[in-house]
Amino acid sequence: MSQSDLNVSQQPASSTEAINKKSKGFSQQERAAMKERAKEERASKDRAEGEKDVLTKIAEMSESDRAIATRFHEIVKANTPDLSPKTWYGMPAYARDGKIVCFFQPAQKFQTRYATIGFNDSANLDEGMMWPVSFALKELNTEGEEKIIALIKKAVSQ
Repeated sequence: MSQSDLNVSQQPASSTEAINKKSKGFSQQERAAMKERAKEERASKDRAEGEKDVLTKIAEMSESDRAIATRFHEIVKANTPDLSPKTWYGMPAYARDGKIVCFFQPAQKFQTRYATIGFNDSANLDEGMMWPVSFALKELNTEGEEKIIALIKKAVSQ
């Protein structure tokens, strides 16, 4: 291989090629969630306002997401009354001392095939060196409710 062959193969990509290879960035849904989060940070809300916001978000969901989110909200309220409902990135969430412990992510939010119940690092779910913090849900039955109750109780335990 000659020196000129090496030079040709090492030439930088044209600006058009570089632009086409760049990441497209955040999705429309991700940008919308970030805008909602910015609004949430600016708003000063008490527990009643937070619950009102959560119920409003749940009411806006598709029927399948709404059914699961409504039941999740009821479970959290009944089993962990010290958690305060609030929205987080436009999703129903539950906080202790201002820190999100758990949240519900509807399937429609990011156009996924299942809803998600997630826990943040303020949740006390640690088990050894690795443990799950997110759970997919396509529906919610009695067995699922029992698992969620156990998880949220553990998440707020000291």
